[in-house]
Amino acid sequence: MTDARIAGLRARMREHALDALLVTSLADIRYLTGFSGSNALVVLTTGDAFFVSDSRYALQSAREVKKFRRLIGSRGLLEDAAAAKMLRGCRVAGFESDALTYAQYRSLRRLFPRVRFRPTSGMVAGLAIVKDRQEVACIEEAAAISDHVFHEILKSIRPGVTELEIAAEISWLNRRRGAESDAFDVIVASGPRGALPHARPTVRKMRKGEFILLDFGSTMRGYSSDLTRTVALGAVPRRMREAYRAVLEANETATASARGGINASVLDAVARECIRRRGFGRYFTHSLGHGLGLRVHERPRVSALSRDVLQSGSVITIEPGVYIPGSGGVRIEDDVLLGDGGCRVLTRSPRELIVL
Repeated sequence: MTDARIAGLRARMREHALDALLVTSLADIRYLTGFSGSNALVVLTTGDAFFVSDSRYALQSAREVKKFRRLIGSRGLLEDAAAAKMLRGCRVAGFESDALTYAQYRSLRRLFPRVRFRPTSGMVAGLAIVKDRQEVACIEEAAAISDHVFHEILKSIRPGVTELEIAAEISWLNRRRGAESDAFDVIVASGPRGALPHARPTVRKMRKGEFILLDFGSTMRGYSSDLTRTVALGAVPRRMREAYRAVLEANETATASARGGINASVLDAVARECIRRRGFGRYFTHSLGHGLGLRVHERPRVSALSRDVLQSGSVITIEPGVYIPGSGGVRIEDDVLLGDGGCRVLTRSPRELIVL
């Protein structure tokens, strides 16, 4: 697939009248080359493809990077690229504006004084929206781990256990099941703290009669899953049960509507209307979902303001939520693979309310 990705990126370069593109985002570099280390630069010109790293990754990059001319340097990535004259003959070179620092940009101007640099956005990310079979398989493996972890962590949720303890156990279970890492910092929010969509775990002890919101993911070969479930610790107040039913309906209705060819904003509206109709509209405060791959949050964005048209072959999250200050929150999130006539749900943990 590397050849196809390079060809696709060169086509995008021609559309933008670029003689070269400097790729500095590690996620984009991994997508293009397979390199999984922490320091690298890719320089793609109309006729050549270069990969630059340092001596720590000499052996690793030899195994992972096959279609690029490799340079293992010692001066610094940009300095090594300049010394190797990688932009010789290039008049206009693009750089990833959301990944290159201002200090690096100044270095580019100094090291390549005859090249005009142009900021770009989404050059590689646009190619990565549609996943191939191998990418989907990696996300499925990560999702399967998350499903197992969810099943196992339920045994540990009880009154008196802290959010931090549950978060630590989720991370441990991820590794035990074979995940490379957590896909992101684990979210565990109990009781009224569930009203914080991205609450950090604390030493707060869980209590009977409240919801526990769990949001976590696993990473396999760089690709991530993203799963959220909300469980009840004993009987919860009626209003929170109604909120759960609203979110569950929104999740299921949006999942039934998700497919390639639908506007992302339309899918967001489908879920939002379910929650609004049940009287919780003002408490759904974030977008419905996002793309999933080498980044936990990538294109397409599934929101009311998104202009994206969802594509068959994309993996997105569907994660409606209700967050009531002082009472708590509910979120139910799944990862789905879009097809022409619908979608396939990759996360299989039960959505019905689990009462512990």
